[in-house]
Amino acid sequence: MSWFIPLHRLRRSEVTVFSSLLQVKVLYIVTAYDRRPGDGITPWLVETIHRLGGLGVEVEVLAPSYCGLGSAVVEGVQVHRFRYAPRRVEDLTHDQTAPDRVRERPSYLGLLPGYALAGSVAAARVTRRGGFDVVHVHWPLPQALLGWSARRAAGIPLVCSFYGVELTFARHSRVPFLLPFLRRAIRTADAVTAISTYTADLVRGVHDRSVELIPFGATVPIPERLPSPAPSPPFRLLFVGRLVERKGVRHLLDAVAAARASGADVVLDVVGEGPSRGALEQHAERVGLGAAARFHGFVPDDQLIRHYEDCHTFVLPAVFDEKGDVEGLGVVIIEALAYGRGVIASAAGGITDIVRHDETGLLVPPGDVAALTRAILALARDPERVNRLGGTGRVYVQERFSWDAVTGRLTDLYARLTGRGVR
Repeated sequence: MSWFIPLHRLRRSEVTVFSSLLQVKVLYIVTAYDRRPGDGITPWLVETIHRLGGLGVEVEVLAPSYCGLGSAVVEGVQVHRFRYAPRRVEDLTHDQTAPDRVRERPSYLGLLPGYALAGSVAAARVTRRGGFDVVHVHWPLPQALLGWSARRAAGIPLVCSFYGVELTFARHSRVPFLLPFLRRAIRTADAVTAISTYTADLVRGVHDRSVELIPFGATVPIPERLPSPAPSPPFRLLFVGRLVERKGVRHLLDAVAAARASGADVVLDVVGEGPSRGALEQHAERVGLGAAARFHGFVPDDQLIRHYEDCHTFVLPAVFDEKGDVEGLGVVIIEALAYGRGVIASAAGGITDIVRHDETGLLVPPGDVAALTRAILALARDPERVNRLGGTGRVYVQERFSWDAVTGRLTDLYARLTGRGVR
């Protein structure tokens, strides 16, 4: 008689003893994966794969090529790449999401037939030869096509994971077959996951079925002991993320300017790159921030850690952009709370899974500069409240969003689909 123990309920030492009995091999089908070590395309996915390896789950990756790039082993992970277009135009993915690429340049739609055909052929070939137990599709638009091909070729369970952008793209697109395509992907998958309750609701809005919540974890090392922030004043705010409309950084610049006009000694560090950077820097000058708003661009992990350590409060003022996209979860909030920092964020998208108002941070309506200003002033004038929110938030993310919790849910899922739990 066999019996099953969910891995996330075991102590770390027990996982070390028993994990070798969970012999599962999974093919991840993704739209983009690191082209070289440290590329930073999907750092949380790289971290997930490495941590699963320590729990007996072997993962290989199938991803599209980028400008002729071939298959390779990247930081110990076998990455199979398929060619779908001439080298000079083979950049539908990686530089930005495929939906954004198509929105900006509709001519990229011409690459989709070749992408779908080449990817489906590669998925069938890789799964026939690879001895996989599960195929796990991330971003099912259009990757579900590849997942169906892999499942037919090898007769293995199919998991589809949703992140939000593919669902909002389909809902706002004028292409009539996208929603029926996603409906079939959701209906026919052996399991469906979403990174947040917001994304899960979007999934069920397309087709009503059970959805498992599996978020992702922090991609920077989390300290065992809380570091002390930089001496105050000034009160240091931090934003980390891609500089695009849905992050709401323009509203943050306006709020910082308003807070300073009210007499608060507040400064802002902006970490990240993106197409909006130039316009945001100009806007910071127009509202008179000057040296009080510093744009650092992309920084390596050691510098990012110092920013988390030095700040007093992290701000993610996310908004719904003109395409209907919004923050699917907000891993940077998880990282900031793991460092025990105060958090101010918009009550939008998946953020509310992490930030509970006046418990793990402060929530403000998206796009409401006045409310954002009041929240900044409230924390700048009350350091004890900042410490209380940061302390509660750190405990909350350790319980809900630690890597042990994330990989435990994944291993539970794979074990259930294959019948190979810890025995």
